[in-house]
Amino acid sequence: MKKEKSQKVLLSGIAMVVLFILWTVAISLIDVQPIGPQNSSVGFATLNGFIHSLTGVHMAIYTVTDWLGLIPLCFILGFALLGLIQLIKRKSLFKVDSSILVLGAFYIVVMAAYLFFEFYVVNYRPVLINGFLEASYPSSTTLLVMCVMPTAVMQLNSRIRNTKMKRAFAFALIAFTAFMVIGRLISGVHWITDIIGGAILSAGLVMIYYSVTTLIARQER
Repeated sequence: MKKEKSQKVLLSGIAMVVLFILWTVAISLIDVQPIGPQNSSVGFATLNGFIHSLTGVHMAIYTVTDWLGLIPLCFILGFALLGLIQLIKRKSLFKVDSSILVLGAFYIVVMAAYLFFEFYVVNYRPVLINGFLEASYPSSTTLLVMCVMPTAVMQLNSRIRNTKMKRAFAFALIAFTAFMVIGRLISGVHWITDIIGGAILSAGLVMIYYSVTTLIARQER
């Protein structure tokens, strides 16, 4: 049953990634209007413009969420350090926990996605940052927290024995993720389609990560 569940999650993850691609294409083609700063063009302009008019721009929230974006990076460094310690102690890359190796590959994929959209710009931000247009799609903060925090929960659940502590960590990390995503939207530094795109891609990648680690763990038993 667990194997079938993992396979279903894998297929769902792949479907989410495909949905993200279709969503990206749609943003590039549908209702594209120059409503951004310096007449920059934005897809789904009517929807994006309406939501942006409701939220307004709150740079204080933007600054807070920007600084809090260091927390996911600390988790990345922490798990990278754990992998390095295992590598040094066990003297073989193949003896490092498979979940850590898959997590490292997962982080590389997330970074690759971020860098790709820094060069292939779909939308620019609805506000200038320090007087410059910046790529806005997908929301990098949404992508970061929605990829790192759920996978961190999975890692901690497999390494912490105390049930109450597991639940406390899971609640804290999920609450932090929700705060960051909502805060990013309310701050007005992203279009709503940027947030949605980041959430769709993150969900797909996390599902794939979960299914791959589950299938590998099952084979190692």
